[in-house]
Amino acid sequence: MPHHEPLSVLITGGSSGIGEALALLYAKPGCTLFICGLNELRLTQVADKCEKKGATVFWHIQDVTNQKTMANWIIESDQKQPIDLVIANAGVSGGNDGDMESIDQTVQIMETNFFGVLYSLIPTIEIMKKRRKGQIAIVSSLAGLKGFPGAPAYCASKAAIKIWGDALRPSLKVDGINLSVICPGFVGTRMTDQNKFPMPFLMSADRAARIIKKSLKSHKPLIVFPKITYLAIRFLNLLPAIITDKLLYRLPKKQKISD
Repeated sequence: MPHHEPLSVLITGGSSGIGEALALLYAKPGCTLFICGLNELRLTQVADKCEKKGATVFWHIQDVTNQKTMANWIIESDQKQPIDLVIANAGVSGGNDGDMESIDQTVQIMETNFFGVLYSLIPTIEIMKKRRKGQIAIVSSLAGLKGFPGAPAYCASKAAIKIWGDALRPSLKVDGINLSVICPGFVGTRMTDQNKFPMPFLMSADRAARIIKKSLKSHKPLIVFPKITYLAIRFLNLLPAIITDKLLYRLPKKQKISD
């Protein structure tokens, strides 16, 4: 059963990619948007586009790995306008050229993709529980459903937030909070622009955002796309590791993060 669209939306990683596309989709007269990112130029450009569509926009330069300032930003945003929907979208990628990932790269990815989500959502949940209503979306990845040798830390970080969201969802529902975990395949963003290997069923950020927005409107608990990639990964997970290890090792290797 469809529900009313949120009139107050907070998006992390709102300066590009899926975050930008979602901000533009939700932007309309009567809607308040809170967007954060690290690049002021890109963030202000997104804010301007959203304001031209009639939305009230508050943009903020924010590192999601800073627990204290994240909590402060969320609380202050909610005081301006009670937040209906929070989309924990900020994330980073990285590869290893087929070698072992460094400690620094692994920690950087886990801090942003896992702890950044926790720092975004735990303060949000505390606020929404008091109101006994609200909606949360976690942007994971199809890469979180299977460990791929080219990006171990990325896969692990996305798997961690998927399982964390799955575990929270039943009890949050009792508190009036709907939680959705989003697992996209390859989406055309600044992150995937760096990939030098073929990306099957690559879709635009705009199309991905439309799928996400429609699914969030009906409060789907798990949002996966494209379906063919999702089914292929589910099939891989049914095979013995001795077979999948050989298959996955032959996949193209994702290059290391550039400084």
